Amino acid sequence: MARPIWSGSLSFGLLNIPVSLMSGERRTDLSFRMLDSRDKKPIRFERVNADTGEEVPWKEIVKAFEYDKGSYVVIEKEDIASAAPESHESVDVEAFVDAGSIGVRFYEKPYVLVPGKKAEKGYVLLRETLKKTGKVGVARVVIRTREYLCAVMPEGDALILMLLRYPQELVDPNDYKLPEGSASSYRIADKEFDMAAQLIESMSAEWAPDAYHDEFRERLSEIIKQRIEAKGATAKVTEESPHREDAATNVVDFVALLQKSLGENRRTPAKAEATTPVKKTAKTVTKKTAKKAAKKTASPAAKKAVRKAS
Repeated sequence: MARPIWSGSLSFGLLNIPVSLMSGERRTDLSFRMLDSRDKKPIRFERVNADTGEEVPWKEIVKAFEYDKGSYVVIEKEDIASAAPESHESVDVEAFVDAGSIGVRFYEKPYVLVPGKKAEKGYVLLRETLKKTGKVGVARVVIRTREYLCAVMPEGDALILMLLRYPQELVDPNDYKLPEGSASSYRIADKEFDMAAQLIESMSAEWAPDAYHDEFRERLSEIIKQRIEAKGATAKVTEESPHREDAATNVVDFVALLQKSLGENRRTPAKAEATTPVKKTAKTVTKKTAKKAAKKTASPAAKKAVRKAS
């Protein structure tokens, strides 16, 4: 039985639904080790000093940011810890948007939200309401030490949590040389359009994902199996222990919570949230002020590092 990656609650308004975050993908890549061809022994990759060639123990290794070619600034563990988001166990839905309004390039990685004990009612309530309204929830979640943007959407009997890429992580297609203008600019005749449409129609089918397989992996797996059998090797399979169920939850008056959430009107519109931080503390304002002051007195190399890190 698979183990949850994260356990907490899915919250919107004043409703909290205990959930576990389960992996929504299955990695099927074949993993290879590098061997010395002469004696078939594994090759070990060591951490060595670039100048002396001596091996460096883990305790002596630090993280650094290369702000210029060959120039580094060391980042301490305390620096990383201070920048990391506060650890919390909640998928906080900030807004509900039309399902088709999120471009496909933003979607990154799927997870399955599984309800905890006695949390089924809230889970089904959200799932079916999203189906009826055609909306998805845009939320934030902290997994390990990083905060992610994500979308909560219904699929069959499940609520899917899809990690989203931030806009800064996407390349604008217009950065590349693309064919601009209308079809007439490329002398595409109506007959060519008609024939292309006929071809597409003749190849149209219902989406059947089970019909597609990683044929390269299957063929390579068969070769590996034959090699193992030829050498008389055996494979061992280790089963994972079952995961712990979430703690039981109390009965919730969903109508009262929904009415109170609507009455308080605590959530800001999606457009406003795009430019307004969810939480703004004195600490963050102080950081911004310090950053502006640092820019005024920083050297050209330091300014370049700030631009590169942003």
